[in-house]
Amino acid sequence: MSRLNLVLALLLVVCALAVIQSQHRARTYFVELERLKKQAHGLDEQWGQLQLEQSTWANPARIDAIARTRLGLVPPAPERVRIETLTTAP
Repeated sequence: MSRLNLVLALLLVVCALAVIQSQHRARTYFVELERLKKQAHGLDEQWGQLQLEQSTWANPARIDAIARTRLGLVPPAPERVRIETLTTAP
């Protein structure tokens, strides 16, 4: 009977150590998950800022002003503009 008690006690210690290890691993994974969530939130904010910046840079009025001032572009004369229309659908 003593040998059975010793085996059961050893089994109990092994199970307890396994529980401790799994709890530690779960805590470590939780900390990593929270860090990644925080990083994802920061990247979402940065993405929103970049989209706003892109819309500012691509504003047609801004592009027109830069084309006129920096590049010296002017609209063509009306007699040089030709508008084509599609007469039949493909």
